[in-house]
Amino acid sequence: MKLAKAIFRIYIHGSIHVAFAVLSLLLLTLKMFHLPFDVPMATFAFSGTIAGYNFVKYEGHFRYKKYISNEIKIIALLSFFSVVVAGWSFLLLDRKVQLMGLLFFGLTLLYTVPLFPKKKNMRNWTGIKIYIVALCWAGITTLLPLQNAGITISNDVILKCIQRFLLVIILILVFEIIDSKDDDPQLMTVPQKIGVKNTKWLNVILLIIFYSLEFFKTVVDYNQLIVNIVLITATALFTFFATPNRSKYYTLFWVESIPVFWLGLALLLPEFFK
Repeated sequence: MKLAKAIFRIYIHGSIHVAFAVLSLLLLTLKMFHLPFDVPMATFAFSGTIAGYNFVKYEGHFRYKKYISNEIKIIALLSFFSVVVAGWSFLLLDRKVQLMGLLFFGLTLLYTVPLFPKKKNMRNWTGIKIYIVALCWAGITTLLPLQNAGITISNDVILKCIQRFLLVIILILVFEIIDSKDDDPQLMTVPQKIGVKNTKWLNVILLIIFYSLEFFKTVVDYNQLIVNIVLITATALFTFFATPNRSKYYTLFWVESIPVFWLGLALLLPEFFK
């Protein structure tokens, strides 16, 4: 039992679960644009997510020489191998995709490392965290795989990027509701500024916008409309049941499972309605 709990903690806190969420969104992009599985791109996104997230979460432990537990040591080793795999897969990508990947890596550095006066990083800039994370997720899971496949930036691609950006914002807002009790007031997160109840209603509005954008695409996919209505219903339920008193695993596991759930819906639900 203790071993299973330790493995689960490494799975969650070592960013493996969030990497599966990113991979699921990338695979959804390939499916929606009828593209074959892209091994280098999928490997880069998955391993790069583990390395990037763990860098953001744990670099301070090493930079400020904090106590390093055995769990963090294992995660550091996992991160090292992820960097190696991400670097290998990066070399197999198209040159334009490599440049875009470096751009998102640069945002990660700015988000984490204090390069500005008063030793503040972008993570501490009021209200900016949510947009950086959403921009990186949207870019890595839509623009990068499509560019690597040689797809031009069309109206449908832009709409898909906006949808992905909105979905990540929505999921982050659920995180912020859960964390609102413990967050530093200076961060000025959305629930801190407008309250938990209003944040939930904001999520509903964003979900409606997310769904409505599907009707502006060149060809309206009715299977996707069915999939998305299930997705936004599930996400709305997660939003309304979120409270500052809930366990962190409500978001770290269940909410971060929504992209995996979406991929499962996209693969299985259309078959059910045939």
